[in-house]
Amino acid sequence: MADNEGPGWERRVLEGLALAALHEQRLARRWGIFFKLLFFGCVIYILALIAGWGVGDSLGEGKHTALVELQGVIDSDGDASADRINTALQSAFDDRNTSGVIIRVNSPGGSPVQAGIIYDEIRRQRALHPSIPLYAVVEDICASGGYYVAAAADRIYVNKASVVGSIGVLMDGFGFTGAMDKVGVERRLFTAGSNKGFLDPFSPVDPEQRKYAQRLLDDIHQQFIGVVKAGRGKRLKDDPLMFSGLMWTGQRSIELGLADDLGTVDSVARDVIHAEDIVDYTQKDKLVERFAKRIGAGVNSRLNLSQFPSAWRIR
Repeated sequence: MADNEGPGWERRVLEGLALAALHEQRLARRWGIFFKLLFFGCVIYILALIAGWGVGDSLGEGKHTALVELQGVIDSDGDASADRINTALQSAFDDRNTSGVIIRVNSPGGSPVQAGIIYDEIRRQRALHPSIPLYAVVEDICASGGYYVAAAADRIYVNKASVVGSIGVLMDGFGFTGAMDKVGVERRLFTAGSNKGFLDPFSPVDPEQRKYAQRLLDDIHQQFIGVVKAGRGKRLKDDPLMFSGLMWTGQRSIELGLADDLGTVDSVARDVIHAEDIVDYTQKDKLVERFAKRIGAGVNSRLNLSQFPSAWRIR
């Protein structure tokens, strides 16, 4: 007689089925716990990105070189705003393991006010932490406001093909009086104050206002020149075109005293600061901010906002 035909075989079959079902339940419970943990892990990671945790905040455990990135146009709303750069500089200098700070510059310039605020903060931090040097390392371009900031560094390192200089100030805008005459549009401007319509793009340029605008630019230009002379000192060569707004290659900028030597972030950290471990203190966008910026950029590109007349700008 077969085993399953012996006494109690029904019970044995039921016990086997019950054990198999119990095993399946345990497996299902384990997989359920695993997927729940995986889900919560993903949620925590996303929340961490939104909150900005772990993005550009990591601090070195040992002696290191602190890196701060200055990328793009310097303005109050961009990645190279004074608020962002200065917050990163403060964190870098305050870390007791920082052996030296590098500000990596790749900027065509921008707001002279924002550049001046960054320059002043660099000088302030150097006074507070005299034992921690700050070096500027130039990549593609360090012009106008970008060079304004770099002039605060102890030394400036460039690539031989970098573009350096543009020590000047400009004010730009548009004039539409000729186009208005052609289409028969009359400008009606009412002001309280004889200069309230200063450089209005729909009105002819007033000669006295033109002179005042030039004096304004000259004043800011002299401030820029003073900053460069204070930062570079006797290293600057006597060249009549130095402050004309021209730009030079990195190699030529060394010859003129606008820069000190060839170098990269890695070489300066290794050979000058003697701390090869590089920690990035640059303020990073949070996930929500990046998403909002992408939406804003998309709307801007669709509307071609850059093609509309804007207020006069100084840079």
